[in-house]
Amino acid sequence: MSGTSPLRAWWSQRSPAAGAAVMAVGIMSIGLRLTGYEVLSGIALVLACATWLGLAVNFAVRLLGERERWMAEAATPGALTSVAATAVLGARFSLLGWQPLAAVLLALSALLWPGLLLTVVRNWQWRMPGTVFLGCVATEGLAVLAAVLAAARSSEWLAHTALVLFWLGLVIYCLALPRFDRRQVIEGAGDQWIAGGALAISSLAGSRLLAVDDSIAYLWNDDDAGVLRYMAVALLVLDLCCWAVLVVAEAARPRLRYDELRWATVFPMGMTAVAALSIADVDDVPWLHDLGQALLWVSVLAGVVVAAGAVRAARDDLGGKPPRHRGIRSTGRR
Repeated sequence: MSGTSPLRAWWSQRSPAAGAAVMAVGIMSIGLRLTGYEVLSGIALVLACATWLGLAVNFAVRLLGERERWMAEAATPGALTSVAATAVLGARFSLLGWQPLAAVLLALSALLWPGLLLTVVRNWQWRMPGTVFLGCVATEGLAVLAAVLAAARSSEWLAHTALVLFWLGLVIYCLALPRFDRRQVIEGAGDQWIAGGALAISSLAGSRLLAVDDSIAYLWNDDDAGVLRYMAVALLVLDLCCWAVLVVAEAARPRLRYDELRWATVFPMGMTAVAALSIADVDDVPWLHDLGQALLWVSVLAGVVVAAGAVRAARDDLGGKPPRHRGIRSTGRR
């Protein structure tokens, strides 16, 4: 890489899993917006967009000039963070009222989703880390963005598409669950939290589908709405149970060194908070709003700690020190 700046060379080595940083900061931006912290939300949005643009350049450069590397990385579960991150940003822009941009991001994520999902699923193995659930996360991310846009545009076909994606995401979760290595709960470097994060984003998708009914009269009948409400709440309860188990596991075996995969811890934390806030809004449950706000600040604190670790790791890498973290290998296993 003669003639390339050290910073540019360092950035070009980011793995697809780096998209989890966009997901984490993007969902924090949404949560902060929902709780009225507009300035902090805007700062988080700018950071998420800047990171997304940098990773998008990497994606394009590898696709056009490093095809073998691109194909190898496309087979890893971390590649699906590109879909989920794009969908999260789209949902955030929709909250700003920028529906055309949100629609463009929905189209982009929908274009990436089928090819990457099929490639990743074909390379699934047994005893995989938490990234095995990224197929569910990416699919439910599309469902969330489609539901948000359906509400904003009063679009029935988009709402029904979101409903199909919601159920498909749950099927993918059920298929991924037997392949998850349970030892990762106590041994994982951070991505084990995606097991709960996938439930959280599924819960959010269910609540957003319920919210579409407010803008489109008679979209769901009473039975449909009842099932969606039950699923959204049940998925949140399961997610909170995962949250509790994972916190206990972290306390029992602290893993304090920085790892890039820690962004995959921050995202589920933030997503759980946003799911709780969303259900509180749809079902008018004040205490659930308080819980969501408390969990949001936990995720913000975790994000700040991980960001500080990322800065230190980048400084060390640029200074020529050995890397202090590991990414996801092409097999999806570490």
